[in-house]
Amino acid sequence: MLIGEGLGLDDVLRAAEDAAPVESVDVVARNLEKRVSASEVSFWFVDMLGREAVRLPRAGTAAQAGGRVAKTGLAGSVYDRVLRSQRLHQEPDEEGGSRLVAPVTNRGDCIGVLDLVVPYADDGVRDAVAEAAHALAYIVVTDRRFTDVYHWGRRTTTVSLAAEIQHQLLPSAPCCEAAQFTLACGLVPADDIGGDTYDYALDQDTLHLSITDAMGHDTASALLATLAVNALRGARRAGRGILDQAYTAHRAIISHGRGITTGQLLRIELETGACELVNAGHPWPLRLRGSRVEELTVKVNMPFGVPAPVTYEVQRLHLEPGDRLVLITDGMHERAAAAVDLPALLHATRDEHPREVVRTLTSAVHDACGGSLPDDATTLVLDWRGSRSGRRWRRRL
Repeated sequence: MLIGEGLGLDDVLRAAEDAAPVESVDVVARNLEKRVSASEVSFWFVDMLGREAVRLPRAGTAAQAGGRVAKTGLAGSVYDRVLRSQRLHQEPDEEGGSRLVAPVTNRGDCIGVLDLVVPYADDGVRDAVAEAAHALAYIVVTDRRFTDVYHWGRRTTTVSLAAEIQHQLLPSAPCCEAAQFTLACGLVPADDIGGDTYDYALDQDTLHLSITDAMGHDTASALLATLAVNALRGARRAGRGILDQAYTAHRAIISHGRGITTGQLLRIELETGACELVNAGHPWPLRLRGSRVEELTVKVNMPFGVPAPVTYEVQRLHLEPGDRLVLITDGMHERAAAAVDLPALLHATRDEHPREVVRTLTSAVHDACGGSLPDDATTLVLDWRGSRSGRRWRRRL
C-alpha cells in the first residue's frame, strides 16, 4: 500500500496550479515524499545542445541565473540511458533503498529526468514515480510560459544576442508525436550564428513543416530569419497554402530585409500521406524507404528575397507507412561536414527513434568540424506511420 495513496495525478496538477510557476519540482517532490516516502528528489534538465544535464534547484535554494548549479555530462550516463530508452531505471541505493530515475517527456520532447531515492520499490512505487514524472512534464510545459527559470536551466554556455533571437524563433518543443507520425528536430549553431530555423504546426488534418537558412551570420542572419519565419507563420495561420506562404516570405524579405533565405515548405495530409512541397533554393530531402536511402531530386526554385522575378512551384510527393523523411540545411554537408556520410548514418540508425537520429546526425557533423561549426547544422526527421490507431513510435520490423 502506498503511503498517502490518495495523492495522485489530479492532486499533483491541482497543487501545481496553486503554486508559483517556479515551484513545479517542489510540488512533485512533496507529492512523492507523501506517497512513497521519497527523498533526494531532483529534476535534471537537458541543456540546449543536448550534451549536459543540469539540476534545477528547488525554490528558495539557489535558483538565480548565474548561480552555481550541479551539472553532468549526458554521454554514457544513467540519464542518457533513461532518455534514450524512455524507461524508468532502478538501482540499489547506498542506504539500502532504491534509486529511481524516470524520463520527464511530453509528446516525445525529452525535457529531462526525475531522480529520487525510495526505501523500497515495488510495482506500485514504480508506477507512482512514472506517473509523477509524466505530470511534471505537463507542468513544466505549462509553467515555462510564465518564468525564465526553465529557460535558464537549459543554458550551460553564454548565449549571444543572435543566438537568443534564433532560439526564440524555434518551436518550444523540438519533438512531436501523434498517431500518424513522429517528428524530431535539431539545430547545432555555428560559432557565429548562421541563420538556420525550423518550424512545424499540426492542424486537425494537416502537418506543416518548414526549414530555412538565412544568408550571413550573427545578428544580420538572425534578423533576416525573423522576417522569413514570421512571414511564413503569418500566412500559414491565415489559412493560406504553401504557395502563398512562399510568396509572402519572398515579399517580406524584398520589402524589409537585406539578403536572401533558402527554405523548404511541406504540407502533409494526415489521412493520406499526400505531401505538397515548395523548395526555395534548399538542399534536397532524403528519404529512407525500407532499407534504401535516396535523395529526392525535387525542382529547386529561387531563394526567398532574390531581387528578380521569381516563380515558386508546388510539387507533390506521397509518403508511405514506414517512410522516414529527412530535411537538412547546407551546414549538414558543407566543408568539413561533407566528410559525414549522411545516407550511411540514416541506414545505420533506421531502427532508432527520430530523436536519436537527429542526435546522431548533428553530433557527427559537430565532431567532423572539430566542435567549431562554420555554419549552422539543422535537421528534421519525420517518421510517417499514416495511421490513426493512436500508437506512437515503435522500432521498425
